[in-house]
Amino acid sequence: MSTDIRIKKGLDIKLKGKAEKITTKAVASNVYSLLPVDFHGIIPKLIAKQGAKLKAGETVFYSKTNEDIKFVSPVSGEVTEVIRGEKRKILAVKITADKEQSYQENKTVNLASASADDIKGLLLSSGCWPFVKQRPYDVIANPAVSPKAIFISAYASAPLTADYDYVLAGKEVELQAAVTALGKLTSGKVHVSVGAKSNSSLAGLNGIDLHKVSGPHPSGNISTQIAQIDPINKGEVVWTVTPQDLVIIGELLLTGKFNAERIVAVGGAIVKKPKYYKTIIGSEIASVIYDAGVEGDNFRLITGNVLTGRAINPDGFLGYYDNCVTAIPEGNDYELLGWTTPVFKKISTTRALTFSWMNKNKEYDLNTNTNGEHRAFVLTGQYEEVFPLDIFPMQILKACMYQDLDEMEQLGMYEVAPEDFALTEFVCVSKQPHQNIIRKGLDLMIKEIG
Repeated sequence: MSTDIRIKKGLDIKLKGKAEKITTKAVASNVYSLLPVDFHGIIPKLIAKQGAKLKAGETVFYSKTNEDIKFVSPVSGEVTEVIRGEKRKILAVKITADKEQSYQENKTVNLASASADDIKGLLLSSGCWPFVKQRPYDVIANPAVSPKAIFISAYASAPLTADYDYVLAGKEVELQAAVTALGKLTSGKVHVSVGAKSNSSLAGLNGIDLHKVSGPHPSGNISTQIAQIDPINKGEVVWTVTPQDLVIIGELLLTGKFNAERIVAVGGAIVKKPKYYKTIIGSEIASVIYDAGVEGDNFRLITGNVLTGRAINPDGFLGYYDNCVTAIPEGNDYELLGWTTPVFKKISTTRALTFSWMNKNKEYDLNTNTNGEHRAFVLTGQYEEVFPLDIFPMQILKACMYQDLDEMEQLGMYEVAPEDFALTEFVCVSKQPHQNIIRKGLDLMIKEIG
């Protein structure tokens, strides 16, 4: 039996360059990289020194605060460079891949008879645990804490992100294995959300509570769904896993092999042939972006979607959790008369000199220009129009800025993640960095409250 979740508040940003449902095998990268920046809050302790030979799935580093949480190589090869920053902080570990791949052999488990400790031990030792994240705080889950429920969102509402119905087709066996295993790690339910009109591979799985989601972005965000299904209270913990990470977990449970393969959507207004590529976590972006083709040289590459992704150079690497790569024009050109002229080519939630409200299905070619400068918060009421959670967005942002922990708790800080404020940041006339403010607030709570 499924439960419907209908979201009314939000904003769908329709951009040109959506990936066509064609999958091409990406050219194999020479170098792959593990970036600690992808694992927020983790201080890496390096095991594989420069020159070390690794198999795919062999440990590269572990968490300094919890040695059981390991991070493994996506490919077999040699560690050729360890890039460090200030105070010898590890910024990246680069691995030159072998031509013929070999894999670390992990044990398998009988899912029917395996205990929760057996499954947890295998996920930790194999390097699959970093795929399990927790709320509150939106960080890698603490294996010592049992969650009250597990949430999986298979509905992607962000602009130009990968279509889960397409990329998960034919992966039912792996998905079922992962869901069965995760179900043993919680005393509660495994909640799976799919699009109301989708044909998802997850919809027919056993051992899940199915929810059908409809409405504008951020209806696909896990926080939006948690708030509708089983809100988080103080002292409670829930876990979240993305569908494509479920496939990696499921294959590991069934075969003992850590297969970091991922299908990513490559799109954007300046991409000539937007489509899907089968690649590997941590691969060079150049292996896909130049095959898809980009127009001109004044563009921004983003690993992830345009609202929450990270800007990278063409010689950068695919983010550990990302399933899309986006290329859009760089907005560094000057606009004559700026906002004082009528705007036909941009999206706006207001009707002042803008006309996007007249055609909600129109696709836009937007650039990175913020169309304004940073200033103090202005009371406009726009945040509430695109923020579906039962939380006061401006008040919680201000509480984070002046670091009032009591007020942050009372306003609902346990329920949010930085991505939930991507739309409020998009419509903000004050050009405040909402996601960064929330991330700093969550970090303060981890430090002071735990």
